[in-house]
Amino acid sequence: MAEKDKSYNKEEEYFLRLELERRRKNAEEHVARMADETRRALKEMHWMRCPKCGRELLEIEYRGHKVDQCSSCRGLWLDAGELESLARPEESGFLGSLKKMFEG
Repeated sequence: MAEKDKSYNKEEEYFLRLELERRRKNAEEHVARMADETRRALKEMHWMRCPKCGRELLEIEYRGHKVDQCSSCRGLWLDAGELESLARPEESGFLGSLKKMFEG
């Protein structure tokens, strides 16, 4: 009878481990889904909003490049690579010197 109890315990332990692993995977997937949803919601909430005052950003043309300008405070916001692109033709101008200042 003791052998039956041992085998029953091992079988029960095996199925408990499977169930725990299934629950762990489900919890990890849930956390990943929530993180994705949070990222999406934040992006949607802040998309084309001024980081300074929160108002709508408008895309304007500046020296052949599209930059974002706040509809309220008139701040200009550049996407990745836009400063380099704008500064390239005028290395000695204002944007060129601004670029040099940020590069070190």
